[in-house]
Amino acid sequence: MKKHTTQPDSATHVAETSPQLFDDWFDPIEFGVRSRVRDFIETMMEEELDAVLSRPRYGRIAPDAGKEASTAERGVTGHRHGHRSRSLLGTFGPVEVAMPRARLNTPDGGTTEWKSKALKAYQRRTIAADAVIAATYLAGTNTRRVRRALTTLFGGAVSKDTVSRTWRKVKTDWDAWNTRSLADEPIVRLILDGTVVRVRLDRKATSISLLVVLGVRADGQKVLLAIKNMGGESAEAWRSVLDDLTRRGLQRPEFLIVDGAAGLDSAIAAVWDGVPVQRCTVHKHRNLLAHAPERLHEEITADYNDMIYAETSQQIEARRKAFIRKWRVKHCAVADSLEEAGARLFSFTRLPPEQWKSARTTNAIERLHEEFKRRIKTQTVLPSAETAAMLFWALLASGQINMRKVDGWKTLAEKPIAQPIDLVA
Repeated sequence: MKKHTTQPDSATHVAETSPQLFDDWFDPIEFGVRSRVRDFIETMMEEELDAVLSRPRYGRIAPDAGKEASTAERGVTGHRHGHRSRSLLGTFGPVEVAMPRARLNTPDGGTTEWKSKALKAYQRRTIAADAVIAATYLAGTNTRRVRRALTTLFGGAVSKDTVSRTWRKVKTDWDAWNTRSLADEPIVRLILDGTVVRVRLDRKATSISLLVVLGVRADGQKVLLAIKNMGGESAEAWRSVLDDLTRRGLQRPEFLIVDGAAGLDSAIAAVWDGVPVQRCTVHKHRNLLAHAPERLHEEITADYNDMIYAETSQQIEARRKAFIRKWRVKHCAVADSLEEAGARLFSFTRLPPEQWKSARTTNAIERLHEEFKRRIKTQTVLPSAETAAMLFWALLASGQINMRKVDGWKTLAEKPIAQPIDLVA
């Protein structure tokens, strides 16, 4: 009788015997680097103090030290007096370092405590560590999940409160951005739109509006100019945003793209009356569909796209007249809705055809809205209205979202022509 044995496949054997990723997290390279971080930081602090005192520990001041020292440090004298322990969190993990201490003599005969320029007073995290925490938060992770996500990197030294404190440090840059001068910005076009988010207000979830203004420079590059949290998209709310832009030096734009909200139209008329305004063709398409039963949506869409995306202004004019004649008979509400938009729906035809794609809609801002909503969906309700605006801005400021130049930017120098579309149907 034969005895049958089964030999394991060599590839299977290697896979079964080799260590798996989650079996052992110990990495000798990481461990070796991190174990030497403390010595490196302490040496750097000692060398910084040596440079200030112009002598090493237990050493005397060199005769020519005053000539070699910088103007700020020339003539500085003092004495060391021990060390103190400092906790520091970096991308290398948490570490305890022994910071040297020293008293420096002052011109009035007193002394003052030496402070390191590399490691600021009360600093508990490196700038790189704060950047990692903020970037993880901006990637769409709430404060509690950031702690779990970074546990391995930081050795469990990051709490949700640490994430919140790190995020609050961004407010300094946010305040500076909100008050910066716009006088030197070569803006030729503005895109304006708003979005609704849920925030916590008086311990209750409340809907607010974020009013966003996107500018297009003369070279075609898009840039975020303003984002304000408001109670809604009223004329007063938009007027406040536009007044702030002009107060900071923004020049009168040459072309505006809006979503068609009545409040925004009123604010524009009060601030920049006479500037050509393009009403978003996508928003108007949604309006048309809202005025008709669902069975007509496909036909309306086909007729509308055939009109809006025609190759010449003459074709657009002819197809607009045909659209109104057809739908005035078939479903009057659709024709009335199109006529309500008036000439503003076709302002893009006043520009060179190369720019039509970028000038027809507010899609540039809509993309930002969608990306913003995707990042905050894990949080449901944001802590405050200001946090919502800051988060929107930070996504762009940190490079999480990049904006490219508008289509047809090479012809932006050309001025809009007179309205070529005959609105008489």
